[in-house]
Amino acid sequence: MKCLEKKIKNMDCLDVSLVKLSVAAFVLFIITIWPAAMNWVISVNPWYFLILFVIFAIRPLYKVWLK
Repeated sequence: MKCLEKKIKNMDCLDVSLVKLSVAAFVLFIITIWPAAMNWVISVNPWYFLILFVIFAIRPLYKVWLK
């Protein structure tokens, strides 16, 4: 675990942004090649995704802006 922490500390803002973009691109790839995933995404109420976004964003935003 310490090795992973050491490697993550070497990442800068650009690296973190690229990781986020790569995850988003991979998710788009999965939902385009797997019809069941696309059907699930389309059938879910979009407000659930917004709620998840807020839940997942609370801690990082708190640490960056308020702490």
